[in-house]
Amino acid sequence: MSSVVETDAGDDASAPGAPGTPGTPGAGAAPRRIELSIWQLAWPTAASMIMASSVQMIDFLMIGSLGGTALAAMGMGMQVHFLQFGVFAAVSMGTVALVARAVGAGDLPEAERLLQVSVVVTAVLGCLCMLAIPMAEPLIGLFGVEDEVRRGAAVYLRIMLMASIPMGMGLIFFSALRGAGDVIRPLWVGLFMNLLNVLGNYMLIFGHWGAPRLGVAGAAYATALSMAAGMLMTMVLWRSGWLIIKPGRLGEGVSWDRARRLLRVGIPSAMESAVFDVGLLVFTAYIAEFGTAAISAYFIGTRVLMFSFVPGVAYQMAASTLVGQNLGAGQPQEARRAGWRALRSALVAMSITGLTLALLARPITSMFGATGAQTVELSVAFIYILAAAQPMMAFDFALGGALRGAGDTRFPLLAVFTGLAGVRLGLVWVAMTFFDVSITTVWSFLLLDYTTRAVMLAARYRGDRWQHIEV
Repeated sequence: MSSVVETDAGDDASAPGAPGTPGTPGAGAAPRRIELSIWQLAWPTAASMIMASSVQMIDFLMIGSLGGTALAAMGMGMQVHFLQFGVFAAVSMGTVALVARAVGAGDLPEAERLLQVSVVVTAVLGCLCMLAIPMAEPLIGLFGVEDEVRRGAAVYLRIMLMASIPMGMGLIFFSALRGAGDVIRPLWVGLFMNLLNVLGNYMLIFGHWGAPRLGVAGAAYATALSMAAGMLMTMVLWRSGWLIIKPGRLGEGVSWDRARRLLRVGIPSAMESAVFDVGLLVFTAYIAEFGTAAISAYFIGTRVLMFSFVPGVAYQMAASTLVGQNLGAGQPQEARRAGWRALRSALVAMSITGLTLALLARPITSMFGATGAQTVELSVAFIYILAAAQPMMAFDFALGGALRGAGDTRFPLLAVFTGLAGVRLGLVWVAMTFFDVSITTVWSFLLLDYTTRAVMLAARYRGDRWQHIEV
């Protein structure tokens, strides 16, 4: 794979500051052709996201064929399960930022030591997540859903909690590899996992090929087993020396100092993810008050949103990697340019995505398994709102990713808290407490949420405080 940070010395890997080689960071190294580097980092991430989103769509199509109650149960279980991403974000975002800095400075052995300590911390966090297994049904019950939905969602959540360690390990390895600029191997591992997941869905949801017919639980088991297989595959590749981050002596990188640095950068990202996920759960609870059709439409819309997030997440990852590596190489101006160029690319891609969603809202709704006239109409309305939000989401992804890659993880936390908790949920509470509003009005408040975040992140990135964050 070619060097992510390209220099005036061409593609010569021995150029000072080039990833993977010793040298003085930034000495005589003026990165060029940054657009190509952004695209090289973005397209494999986009492909991985498309595959993952496709599998989730297949999940919903298969479960949707079992009826609206089963669909709502899986959607609710997934919504609570996503809280785990916030827990592991405490390590994964710190891993991206610190590994990128190490690679930018030409210190791959330090990148490997950081990966080792990330693995240990993630294993501990995974064990802690599993302690929530007995609380699955009470957690789902907090949202006031119907009894049958609550029971099905709790089954789904318990199974996913059992897979906490494989889930966390996969996130950490993919984060470390992307921080090092290697986005190809995560793509291949993801392809293997997704194929296994779809096969498991076919067997376990419907009981094909002699497997038991498990319905919603079958979808959860298929996902959990694919995570475990992906983790094992990645660990084998790592210890066999097939990854860009080569294996060192086991335990060599484990130290409190590295763990502290990872968590100092990562904990604000974990808090951001927690605020976001809890905020979405509260938002979901408000939506549930409008009935099963409204919540089914909401979950259909969130699945559509997974596809619309593809370019945003791709350029978010590219911005994080390039900003971190350029700062590690001592080139802050190139880091700044990388973030702005990632934003421009994300704006174009997500605006096109938004227009496509608006034009094809009705057929898209049918593709995602909407049944019943009311659910279809509400799903179409929600997709229109999501389409309008795409340009603002581009700011959230690209500039948020750039700041996190620099280790400035506190400000994105502030932006999410202000936009989601302060603006969106605040307006929803006022509207539903004092006025008789429709569900579309409640959904529309997310536009103001993302606009607030876009303004805050752009203002932060225009300054230079993020260039001097200590990691």
